[in-house]
Amino acid sequence: MWQTISAERSQRDQATRTNQVLLALRDISRTAVNGETGQRGYFITLDRRYLAPYIAANEQYRGNLARLRTQMGEPLSPNQAALLAEIERLNDAKFAELGDTVHTIESGNLIEARRRILTDEGQDVMERLRRAIVALEAIELSSFNQARDEAIASEARIIPTLIGLLILIVLALGLGLLQVIHAADAEARAAGAQELALARDRADLLARELNHRVKNLFAVVLAIVKMSGRDSPEAKPAVDRIAARIHALLIAHDVTQGNSVRRSANLAELIETALKPYASAENRSIVAGPPVDLPERQVVPLGLVLHELATNAVKYGAWLPPGGEIAVHWTCEDRILRLAWRERRDRPEAQPAKEGRRGFGSALIDGSARQLGGTIERSVDPAGLSVRIEFPLAEQA
Repeated sequence: MWQTISAERSQRDQATRTNQVLLALRDISRTAVNGETGQRGYFITLDRRYLAPYIAANEQYRGNLARLRTQMGEPLSPNQAALLAEIERLNDAKFAELGDTVHTIESGNLIEARRRILTDEGQDVMERLRRAIVALEAIELSSFNQARDEAIASEARIIPTLIGLLILIVLALGLGLLQVIHAADAEARAAGAQELALARDRADLLARELNHRVKNLFAVVLAIVKMSGRDSPEAKPAVDRIAARIHALLIAHDVTQGNSVRRSANLAELIETALKPYASAENRSIVAGPPVDLPERQVVPLGLVLHELATNAVKYGAWLPPGGEIAVHWTCEDRILRLAWRERRDRPEAQPAKEGRRGFGSALIDGSARQLGGTIERSVDPAGLSVRIEFPLAEQA
C-alpha cells in the first residue's frame, strides 16, 4: 500500500512537472514564431506596428528560458542538460539574428535586410530549435509514461496483496478462535478434573471409613470367638481353626481393598489368599499356572472378582456343604492372561441354579472386567460353574 501511494504521488508530481515543462516549451516555441512573424511583417510593410510581436517576444524569451530551467529542476540527465543548453543557445541566436535584421531595416538598407531574410540561417536555427524542443518534450513524456506505468503496476499489485492480507487476517482470527476454544476447553477440563478429584477424595474417604468399620467388625468377631472358647479348653482347637479362618478372611479383604501390608502382585498368591478363608478338607482347591506378576493397578479388580467367586462358591456353588472342588488354571502368552475357574460339586444334583440371576456381585464382576480391560464370561452346567477371564497385562506405572 505504501509503495502504491508513493508510486501515485510520484506520478502526480511527474504529471505536474511534465505539464509545466511542456507549457514552457510551447511558450518558447511560440515566442520564437512570434518574433519571426513580427520581423517579417515589419520588413514587408515597414510599419512599426507590425514589430509589436517581435518586441514582446524579445522581452519574454529569456523569462521563458528561465522558467523552463526552473520547471525542469535538478538533477538533469546529460541528454536533458544538453537539449536545454541547445534551446537556450538557439533562442539567443535566433533573436540575435532577428535583432540584426530589424536594425538593418530601420537603417533603410532593405536590400541587405532582404538578403539576410532569404538566407537559410534563420530557417536553420528555427528548425534546429523545433527539433530540440520536440526531443525535450519526448523525454518529458517518456518520464511521465514511466511514472504512470509504475503506478499502474503498483496498483495491480495492491489487489492480490489486500486479498493475501485478508486471508492472513481470517487465518489469524481462526487461530485465535481455536486458541479461545482450546483455552475454554482446558479451563472446563481443569474444572472437571478438580471436581473429579474432590469426588474421588470423598469416595476414597468413604471407602477407607467403610473398610475401617469392616475390619473393626472382623476384630470384634475374632475377639468374641476367642472369648467364647476361653473357658472351654476342649473347644480350643475348634476356636483356633475358626480364628485362623477369620484372620485369613481379614487378609483376603485387605488384598481386595488394596490395603494389605502383605500386598503382592503374584497371581498364585492372590488366588490362594482369596480361597484360603474357606478351604478345608471338604472344600478342596487346585491352583496351577506359570508364574505371573500382576501390575499393581490390576491386583484390586482381579482380587475383587476372585473374592466374589469364592464367596459365591461357599453360598451357592462347589463349596456348599457337603463340599466340592475348585480348580483355577491360567496361561500367559504375549502379555495376555487367560484364567479358567472351574467348580465341581461332590453331589452336583443338589446344586442350585444360578443362571439368569444378577445382583451386586454380577455388577461388581462386570465393572472389574472393564477396569482390567478384558472380558469375564460365566456359564453354568450340571457339573458346576465355569468362569473364563481374559485380559492384557497392563504396563507398570
